[in-house]
Amino acid sequence: MAGILVRKSKKTGLPPGTPVYVGDEEPLPAHIDEISYDKDEFREKVVDDVTEILDDLKSPDTTWVNVNGLKVSDIIEIGTAMGFHPLIQEDIVNTLQRPKVEEYPDHIFFVLKMIKYDEESEEIDVEQVSFILGDRYLVSFQERHGDCFNIIRQRIRENKGIIRKMGADYLAYSLIDMIVDGYFTVLEQIGDRIEEIEDELVINPQIDTLHDIYAMKRQMIGIRKSVWPLREVISRLDRIGSKQFKEGTSIYIRDVYDHTIQVIDAIETYRDLLSGMLDIYLSSISNKMNQIMQLLTIIGTIFIPLTFLAGIYGMNFQYMPELGWRNAYPALWGIMIIITGLMVVYFRRRKWL
Repeated sequence: MAGILVRKSKKTGLPPGTPVYVGDEEPLPAHIDEISYDKDEFREKVVDDVTEILDDLKSPDTTWVNVNGLKVSDIIEIGTAMGFHPLIQEDIVNTLQRPKVEEYPDHIFFVLKMIKYDEESEEIDVEQVSFILGDRYLVSFQERHGDCFNIIRQRIRENKGIIRKMGADYLAYSLIDMIVDGYFTVLEQIGDRIEEIEDELVINPQIDTLHDIYAMKRQMIGIRKSVWPLREVISRLDRIGSKQFKEGTSIYIRDVYDHTIQVIDAIETYRDLLSGMLDIYLSSISNKMNQIMQLLTIIGTIFIPLTFLAGIYGMNFQYMPELGWRNAYPALWGIMIIITGLMVVYFRRRKWL
């Protein structure tokens, strides 16, 4: 929490619309890829000069510009050249931005969170993805290289499905759908890990099990923070009704909304499971402690009368009655064994042993 506040404090006192990068790592220089297509043709290239994008946007083709890297100077250059509002430029480099959607006269700006699960480190990686949707173009901004959009790129290259026959709004839907599908993949991996922790919890709970449960709870909080606002974003995209999202695409947006509700339900279910697992762990540890205390109590109870007898006959009085009796020692042992046996039988009948 302190780190988040420190990063936010970088913007204190600056005028609205001032781009300030607040990510954890040094921002990468912008690498721009462009894909232009219609139902018959397809073109893909790496953009070296922003003016190339402006020339390509004059064509009637659908254009997808993908920017990897959020170096502030590069984002300002791209945003200024394409006429994006300074507040949009500020939100693009603010990687702590909550998922949201904003409507402008000739385009829509919305922010989503793309998540991945690293099975080796068992950590959730959250990356902010910003989109600007115009009439015939879509611009996406990512923090770094590597995403879940390669399937969409391949569909465009091979002209599979209807994506080449539709406009930029359907392309935006396809990318949103891939991000949401990525949530299902991550939740499946988390579900497998939760099952493993449950097995550990039932068989032999250890302190490491408690650490794993707390780590999973923190991860679910992070995922919930990324996914919960998405319902509002998708719902608003469906309600906007602007010229960017045509009527034919709205039905697909509503389908993504249904998927988002399923993701949120799964997250809430996992959170409840982890809370229950924490209670089970504490109960298991308490039961183990009770069993240990019960065993120690039984042992102590057995030795109380034996200690009493040993204490009596350990006293050094000269005229103790049994001191002169030849069988006193074995008789005392016999009494102690009988007492011990009777107590063990009693405890077993009460199922304390």
